[in-house]
Amino acid sequence: MKPVIYQLVVRYFGNTTTVNQTDGTIATNGCGKFADINDTALQALKAFGATHIWLAGCLRQATLTGYPEIGLPPDDPDVVKGRAGSLYAVRDYFDVSPDYARNAASRLDEFAALVGRIHGTGLKVMLDFVSNHVARGYHSVVKPDFDFGIGDDMNRFFAHDNHFFYLVQPPGQRLRLSRPAYWNPAGVNFDGAFAPEDGSPGHPPRATGNNVTSSSPAAGDWYETIKLNYGYNFVDQTGHYDPRPRTWDAVDQILAYWQEKGVDGFRCDFAHYVPAEAWSYLITRARQRDAGAFFLAEAYPYAGSGDPVTNLQQLVDAGFDAVYHYPAYNLLKQIYQGHASPDDYDHEMAFPPVAREHLVHYLENHDERRVASPIVRDSGPGGSGFGSAEAGYQLAPLQFLSGRGPVLLLNGQETGEPGAGAEGFNLDDGRTTFFDYWAMPEFVKWVNDGRYDGGALSAAQSALRNFYAGLLGLCQDPSVNGDGYWGLKYFNRPERFPDCPNDLYSFARFQNGSGRLLVVVANFCGGATVPGRIRIPPELATAAALTGNLKVQQLFGREGVSDLIVSRLGAGQLASDGFPVSIATQSACVYAVTGA
Repeated sequence: MKPVIYQLVVRYFGNTTTVNQTDGTIATNGCGKFADINDTALQALKAFGATHIWLAGCLRQATLTGYPEIGLPPDDPDVVKGRAGSLYAVRDYFDVSPDYARNAASRLDEFAALVGRIHGTGLKVMLDFVSNHVARGYHSVVKPDFDFGIGDDMNRFFAHDNHFFYLVQPPGQRLRLSRPAYWNPAGVNFDGAFAPEDGSPGHPPRATGNNVTSSSPAAGDWYETIKLNYGYNFVDQTGHYDPRPRTWDAVDQILAYWQEKGVDGFRCDFAHYVPAEAWSYLITRARQRDAGAFFLAEAYPYAGSGDPVTNLQQLVDAGFDAVYHYPAYNLLKQIYQGHASPDDYDHEMAFPPVAREHLVHYLENHDERRVASPIVRDSGPGGSGFGSAEAGYQLAPLQFLSGRGPVLLLNGQETGEPGAGAEGFNLDDGRTTFFDYWAMPEFVKWVNDGRYDGGALSAAQSALRNFYAGLLGLCQDPSVNGDGYWGLKYFNRPERFPDCPNDLYSFARFQNGSGRLLVVVANFCGGATVPGRIRIPPELATAAALTGNLKVQQLFGREGVSDLIVSRLGAGQLASDGFPVSIATQSACVYAVTGA
């Protein structure tokens, strides 16, 4: 079965308090709870097409919200981003956020009950593993004997057995912190210092999560985090893995802990900053405990970076089930911005960086701008949205049906959540914040006071959600899960066939020799319906074993599932005449070619 991963951010999935005050506290803006993700919600997500629930941001993070009654005071504000705190600045790898519990003291029990509900629905559970860094104030209250840093040689920047990198040259440095000038929440006092890294004996500053070796990281750095040491010295770019670094075993204990609690897989954050040798060890160990353990890598490697991983194939070879196909996502953004063409995307999809079954495709995740956020033409892909939730009608079929690898949706994508407004630490940047307490106002209409039935959605939002549900169902089609991919743009060009406009983009999916072909056709002409004809090259017809009399049936489009027969033709006519299509603006349609 093709994995369909639904990224569920616990902090705001079930939060229906739509005050959304900038820099609002948990009391003002509310917070989602484990209990909100009840059987009704989970059954709805399963019916929607999800196979895996990625419980994003569960691990206890550094935060300005304290629970002193259970021994969890707020963190030093100088090392926290946002009132709620970054979901990716983990304070305790063996704990979950008390924000999400009805009873903070019982938070791990409430998490365990949620895992049981998810499994009871027939779905898999995924957690984040933030592999490269931890919160500056990291300390486990659940397993204090397993804290990082215990036994480190703090007199050396790098030692292969240290957990951290220590800034000891020149000696006597102390950490001095900056923060963005715009972030100055009321009632919070900053002094730019952090006692555990004040330069006193036994308290040297440590390298920041994004490889910064200055004791004064900038406001734009990951200053709230410290980098973990897996035996790779990122300064001189050398690996030291024999004997095995202690960090590998510490991380193995973390993964084993969550596997024992029923977690089926992990989305691994910034995986290219961790050596492939470490991943191979960790994934092998995890699969010794659970042969089906699922590992997904968020990674952006490139040659010459100096990072321990410089291409996606290294991560696949290390055992990852799937890696982010970020070049494909970036190209779609660039097409919308006017900086790339469908031909560029066609080439990327025809010649992907790793085998197609190892690529995860997406239009949203928590790091990226919402589909519905504005197009910003004078920025890179990360600085622009697609301009409208309607873009999903065109782009999601291209991404989700291109291979049998996983697909990923972020909660709120299916209701057209725009990520609008300045949330606090997050500015008005088209993303739903992962630093602040917040609610998704459009998604709340689907939650509908805990009914999870979409009763408050507009007609357009209901249509969009139904579209995504139909598309996710189509993801399990045998042809989509077959081995065959065939880009059709090279064959269907106006210079070859005048009735095939350049604005029509197409590809085929099939199982070799099956006698069936799925053809996806999208319209890249903004503002107009595009008619034309799509032809199938003879080599593809042979590979798919298309012979005799054939019918072409529209299976899926903007209006959802269809069974419209659009053409009947002989196999010999596939290349010469093809079949007619008419694709509405910002849309895509899926056709099946089968025996008559």
